[in-house]
Amino acid sequence: MQVAADIHAKVTNVLVKVLVVDKDQVTPTTVVQRDLGADSLDLLEIMFHLEQEFGIEIPPGELFPGSMLWIGAELVQDGKLTDKGLAELRSRLPYADLSSFEGDRRLSAVPDLFTVGLVGAYVGWKLDRSAGSDKQPCPASSDCSGRQPTANRNDSPQCTG
Repeated sequence: MQVAADIHAKVTNVLVKVLVVDKDQVTPTTVVQRDLGADSLDLLEIMFHLEQEFGIEIPPGELFPGSMLWIGAELVQDGKLTDKGLAELRSRLPYADLSSFEGDRRLSAVPDLFTVGLVGAYVGWKLDRSAGSDKQPCPASSDCSGRQPTANRNDSPQCTG
């Protein structure tokens, strides 16, 4: 399996190429849409280039779920995700550490979850799955060095290095 630094470097190169941004703008906490200006067509192109770069298949809606998640009043009320909505988001983003999102469940904040770190965590998760690993994915807030995440939560995935 590729190490986290290699994954981050390749993800960065894809984002620089597709979005025509400077490499120094791309950090693990950079939000792909807000900070780098990616639109929906850019997201499709990013997925295509990630597939090519890493030899993985990215099914529609797996990396960037899109609006299909928000249909139904049982998922969103008063502009915030309900418990069921948060559970749905977790099921759609099993590679993501959503602990920071639990307190602020604003639907408008969901696009800010998609950071460069989250994209790297997704790629690591896909590579682990394709290798037949049953390990948990590294949270996007982690460097995936094998150290435990700083928040000691029972429902947070552990790093697998």
